[in-house]
Amino acid sequence: MEHLIRTRDLLKTTLHQSTQLDLQIHQTTTNLSRINSSKSHITNIPCLSTLHHHLHRALPPVSAVFQVYQVVEELGSLLSDHHPSPDLHHHLSLLKRFSQALTLLTNTCNLAILWVEDINTTIVDNLYHSNVSKTLHILKQLQRFEERSLLKHGILNVAFENLKHEFTTLLIENSFPLQVPSSLFSSGDDESDVFDPLPEALPFPIVKNLQDIVACFSCNNLVDQCVHVYIKIRGTIVHRSLEGLDLDYLEITLTEFHSVQEVEGYIDEWGRHLEFVVKHLLELEYTLCEHVFSKSIEVNVWKYCFSKIALQSGIQSFIKFGNTITKCKKEAIKLFKLLDIFTTLNNLRQDFNRIFGGKPCSEIQSQTREFLKNVVNGACEIFQDLKAQVELQRLNDPPPDGTIPKLVIFVTEYANELLDDEYKHELEQVLKIHSSWHNESKFTKGIVSVEIKNIVKSLELNLETWAKRYEDASLSYIFLMNTSCYLSKHLKGTKLGDLMGESWIKRHEVHTEYYTSLYLKESWGRIPALLSNNDRNKMKGFNDVFDQVFRKQSEWVLCDRDLRWKTCQMIMEVVVSVYKALVESGDTHSPNSNKYLKYSDEKIENMLTSMFRSKLDKYGSSAKRTSLMGKIKNVVTGHFSPTNAAA
Repeated sequence: MEHLIRTRDLLKTTLHQSTQLDLQIHQTTTNLSRINSSKSHITNIPCLSTLHHHLHRALPPVSAVFQVYQVVEELGSLLSDHHPSPDLHHHLSLLKRFSQALTLLTNTCNLAILWVEDINTTIVDNLYHSNVSKTLHILKQLQRFEERSLLKHGILNVAFENLKHEFTTLLIENSFPLQVPSSLFSSGDDESDVFDPLPEALPFPIVKNLQDIVACFSCNNLVDQCVHVYIKIRGTIVHRSLEGLDLDYLEITLTEFHSVQEVEGYIDEWGRHLEFVVKHLLELEYTLCEHVFSKSIEVNVWKYCFSKIALQSGIQSFIKFGNTITKCKKEAIKLFKLLDIFTTLNNLRQDFNRIFGGKPCSEIQSQTREFLKNVVNGACEIFQDLKAQVELQRLNDPPPDGTIPKLVIFVTEYANELLDDEYKHELEQVLKIHSSWHNESKFTKGIVSVEIKNIVKSLELNLETWAKRYEDASLSYIFLMNTSCYLSKHLKGTKLGDLMGESWIKRHEVHTEYYTSLYLKESWGRIPALLSNNDRNKMKGFNDVFDQVFRKQSEWVLCDRDLRWKTCQMIMEVVVSVYKALVESGDTHSPNSNKYLKYSDEKIENMLTSMFRSKLDKYGSSAKRTSLMGKIKNVVTGHFSPTNAAA
């Protein structure tokens, strides 16, 4: 009974104080203190005997609410007077304890409300019912104290704003753009100028502080605030890191009518720049994101941060530029640029798979896969069409001066470049990938060599066909001399020459000699006969034939200097010695002995040695050797032209 009396007094006191508690919740400490002190003055109330059981259970939770609220008030006061900067870990400790106290207050209020509501259902007296209702109102106000503390100007809200400001300050004051290596401003040919090892993005103590701040926000389901700040600041740092590079070329727009040669210099830059962005700049951000958000409760929040920063780095612009190259005009030289792009992507494959793995980077993954598909398909299409393009040139006419067709030089230099170890390996990888995509079983190792052999054989058939188109048999032999000499001499010791084999080289050496002998017989074979007859006008006959042959052949060209010299010597052996004998055997006493003496033997020699020369001596010993790719670019514009590739 005594317990019931004390409960009655408690409810009366609560009713007396409820008005003020309803207006100013921060006075709850004083009000509950009065409730607690009034317990000793409670007297016996027989009419409340039925409430004894419920009141006995309700009082401890209500008392606990009072005690917890006292702790909340004390911690809130300390937290309001403290700033993160002087002692971050102490501030985080206060914030953590305050948050836990608020949660405990909410939970304790929840329990107390349940018991007081149970009392409310058993009270029939209006006065006591009003008192209990007021008590419930107070408890519910305290129950929402945690919620209100997160509102604007609430203790918890202000504390988290201060903490977010500290997070921002730590990032800004310790984040610096990554220094761009000097190799990115050169041609990239200096192998000694390599990227330096990755530096630390942020000092370890700073990272540790950021981790602790993130953990605090995460425990309160507020990690999004850190994420927003982090993406904005580190995204800006990434952008500033790239300001030193001229990346305007990434916005170039090309169509299927543009040649890849218009932007081939940018392709080399693109490869070096992309490597820097992925292996250095984004690798640094990837690692930092993982470390800073390692204590976050939310799964993969750090990957989300990284994906947003990666997008700000312009990685999609790099992919877009590469795709632009794949859409350029289909031409033979484009194959090398596609292989260069494939090499870059292949070297970065593991890095791409690792740092862009997971759902947050699904957009980048999708774009990269499509880009790689375009590169592989484009390269395979050009390579598989090379033989057909060579055959198509068979319809064209051969060079009118018997020189080496541009197609011959292009194909052989092109093939030599493809047979280079690096290009050959990459091309075989591309063909293998393409074959696996299309479930083709025809791919075999060495397919590049086999296809190039077929292309050369097709080229040889072109030469045979073109030789038959010359109306003058002598010019046909000059043409075959040029091409056979080129194939034997200039391919000997090269990748293509090794592929075709020693017997193939030897065969063209024999062909050169054979066509030379046929040319001498066809062009100069009549000269000795004219000089050896007994006709008094044989000098006139010689002059006519010599003039005719010389005039017709003065525009013909033998491209190889040694072949030209050797051929001229053979012509002189046939002509000059006989001509000298004819001059020396003339009737010096006859008045008409020198009538038909048009040339001196020295003049004949000079005329013969001046034959077969070209204004542009492509293969003279004085010409400086250039790279294979340089030769290809000098010979043709980079594609098989239906009108002039054979010329």
